[in-house]
Amino acid sequence: MFDGFVLERIDTGEAQLRVRHGGVGPPLLLLHGHPQTHVMWHRVAPDLAREFTVVAMDLRGYGESSKPPTTDDHEPYSKRAMARDAVAVMRHLGFERFAVAGHDRGGRVAYRLALDHPERVARLATLDILPTYEHFARADMRFGLGYWHWFFLAQPYPLPETLIGADPERFFLGRPNRPNVFAPEALADYLRCYRDPATIHAACEDYRAAASYDYALDEADKRAGRRIAAPLLALWGGRAQVGSWYDVLAIWREWADDVRGGPIDAGHFLAEEAPEATYAALRSFFTG
Repeated sequence: MFDGFVLERIDTGEAQLRVRHGGVGPPLLLLHGHPQTHVMWHRVAPDLAREFTVVAMDLRGYGESSKPPTTDDHEPYSKRAMARDAVAVMRHLGFERFAVAGHDRGGRVAYRLALDHPERVARLATLDILPTYEHFARADMRFGLGYWHWFFLAQPYPLPETLIGADPERFFLGRPNRPNVFAPEALADYLRCYRDPATIHAACEDYRAAASYDYALDEADKRAGRRIAAPLLALWGGRAQVGSWYDVLAIWREWADDVRGGPIDAGHFLAEEAPEATYAALRSFFTG
């Protein structure tokens, strides 16, 4: 995996991040989701690297990146904090302005990055998400049952940590078809990292931040009329839940002026279930 890429650790001042980069051309940052690592891009990144300088990193708290101390307001695991990491990593590599694509939690970091640092983001792609505010504001029984882990992981410490820690592999693999989605090498990386109690705690803090700190930021931005300036590509799994619950493009157009996109014939894990289609959509968008 990732032939020709360089693997290093970069100190952002707040965290030490595992970062893999390679390729030639304009810079493109790839951000992963829960409960994965940057390895989720292994089926897409090498193709993108033919035309882009691709940077993929483990978000703080995940994978082999460090786990900063937590606080009562959960800010260290907010998407704003993770966006600061992204800016620091790209600056370290010599890039002040770049494109970004994020899946799942990484998509939330990506759009927060575009809101907080509009001068940094040339183009933005989100994979299988809506803004965090929109999910919570529209929550109903379908959402509560389908995305139950949002509410479970956000429960106060140490309830979810204790329950997951009793059998982290079963929790990770417990959802239907998940073991069949991932390549063996990728799954081994995910499980190795997720067995670490510090990773489990950090993942819970990520969701606690979403239900508090991140939600408040999104709500304030929406009320103030702040919008994403960069062109935005919204992709979602045609066999996943987001597209069946919501008019994805209509909701994103409440947040950005230039929005395009559509479904990919896949479940939630687009880049691993349908890498060719995901690559084609990202390449077309990022080449402009």
